[in-house]
Amino acid sequence: MRIGELAERAGTSTRTLRYYESRGLLPARRAGNGYRTYDEDDLRLIQQIRTLKDFGFDLEQTRPFVECLRAGHPAGDSCPASLDVYRGKLAELDELIGRLGSIRARVGEQLAQAEAAQAETAQAAQGVAPEPLCELTIHQLHEGEDT
Repeated sequence: MRIGELAERAGTSTRTLRYYESRGLLPARRAGNGYRTYDEDDLRLIQQIRTLKDFGFDLEQTRPFVECLRAGHPAGDSCPASLDVYRGKLAELDELIGRLGSIRARVGEQLAQAEAAQAETAQAAQGVAPEPLCELTIHQLHEGEDT
């Protein structure tokens, strides 16, 4: 098949396929007339790359999976190097989740403080003495954020 057909079947652009070729991820075979030619194995390579990209892998991280498929393995993640990339991505995601959890907690604390300050301001404007929030009330405010 030619590049346009491969792009259409893979759901990508010819420009992307040329870029993958320039990065050594897609073989550069040419017909006698100079047109690029591809086969079903090339479609599998592109599908593997796109799936990994959808999962957040960068293009270079897809290389071991592509090489695994090129070596004749039934799946791109049947090789040790691919499994190493999976492990690295999971560690990266775990770190990101931890950082996001920490940021979420800080934003929740800021929200609780801002809401308390706003309530005090509103009560002061009405001439009412503010009621102090106990720790249980603050904790309940934080729990309500999760729902």
